[in-house]
Amino acid sequence: MSESQKTAVIFGLANKRSIAWAIAQKLHQAGWRLAITYQNERLELEAKDLIAEMPGAAGFMCDVTKDDEIARLFDQLKSRYGVLHGLVHSVGFAPPEELKNPFLNTTREGFRIAHDISVYSLIAVARGAAPLMTAGGAMVTLTYYGSEKVVPNYNVMGVAKAALEATVRYLANDLGPKAVRVNAISAGPIKTLAARGISNFGDMLKTQLERAPLKRNIDAAEVGATATFLLSEAGSGITGETIFVDCGYNIMGF
Repeated sequence: MSESQKTAVIFGLANKRSIAWAIAQKLHQAGWRLAITYQNERLELEAKDLIAEMPGAAGFMCDVTKDDEIARLFDQLKSRYGVLHGLVHSVGFAPPEELKNPFLNTTREGFRIAHDISVYSLIAVARGAAPLMTAGGAMVTLTYYGSEKVVPNYNVMGVAKAALEATVRYLANDLGPKAVRVNAISAGPIKTLAARGISNFGDMLKTQLERAPLKRNIDAAEVGATATFLLSEAGSGITGETIFVDCGYNIMGF
């Protein structure tokens, strides 16, 4: 099946700096039909303006913390498209104070919120999408190196991303018999709306620039290109993996 006959649903569009938007652009260029979701009415206006730039793409409201909204979305997608071939999960959040205080002071509620939104949401949307992936397909989520090594101020998000990467492996095992692949992209730091909540984010960009083998920061379009590869037939033998797109930063000892 050509890419122009495939349909993907994308979660996590906030604005034009979103990694979700960079992925959507690359998929659109490759000919995919796109269903792009945004969280709420506050984000709807900007999201709809962006989606309007992509002929054939459609927008849907869905808060991934609400099971009824997820169920309604997949009912809508089934009615409109019938079959899904791809899913992009570009969702992550922790309360801002959890990214400023010492990790030792992580609150119970902050821990719960970070894992509910950043991790459980992948399980929830994968469960909704799986019955529509009758011809097989692929899912991609976004993670970060803070899952493996301590990154100052990343705190509970690092723990959540570690859980997310384990979730990718367990989902890959569950969905493999249905010819559905599940992978994560570990992207280098990118200036997104979510990144603003991380204290000293500028230091992360500066360190990456100095220490990565390619001596530069990553561009969101590069993440989009990798996601498009993983969702396409070119990535047909890859599942349960975390693929680094970080200019090589993760290979360095110091």
